[in-house]
Amino acid sequence: MIIIAIDGPAAAGKGTLAKRLAKTLKLPYLDTGLLYRATAKRVLESGGDPTDPLAATAAAWELSETDTARKDLRDASTSMAASQVASIPAVREALLAYQRSYGSANGAILDGRDIGTVIFPQADVKLFVTASVEARAKRRQLELDGKGQHLTLAEVIADVAARDEADRTRATAPLIPAEDAILIDTTNLNADEAFAHALAIVKEKAAL
Repeated sequence: MIIIAIDGPAAAGKGTLAKRLAKTLKLPYLDTGLLYRATAKRVLESGGDPTDPLAATAAAWELSETDTARKDLRDASTSMAASQVASIPAVREALLAYQRSYGSANGAILDGRDIGTVIFPQADVKLFVTASVEARAKRRQLELDGKGQHLTLAEVIADVAARDEADRTRATAPLIPAEDAILIDTTNLNADEAFAHALAIVKEKAAL
């Protein structure tokens, strides 16, 4: 019943790290960001406004596994809309029980923005994964290029910075490290180095 919380800003590498840790430790994995992205996508496709609490909350309650399995949840417009719906308290409340139930069933690794501060403040291990805005923008640009979405680096930097600002300044569950979270800066780390560092921390903290 180990709970590992991995938080951090967009494109810091927390998703890649979380999935790899989950596979190695044989734990279920939940990308909680997909819940907000899928909620945002439902609102956008219905012609609604992601900042409208009623539309966003209704979309959150109607969410299904089909929504979170979509392959088009990481485009720039959905990313910004996800940050907007995530700032709405009723949306976060709608998705809170799902996340806690998922983790409490058999233990899990969850990554997101508020796992260690709100969803599982009692997590066995809390990691806060970050990197410079420029490094994260370059990673996101490569990801978007691979999907045929070609943006300039300046455009991606602006998008990442705007998302950071929205996540940091929202009134509900802002993006901040838990007091007992261990910081991992991946600016100058490749995926293997970040994984080795995180795995060592997890083994020490969880006595694995």
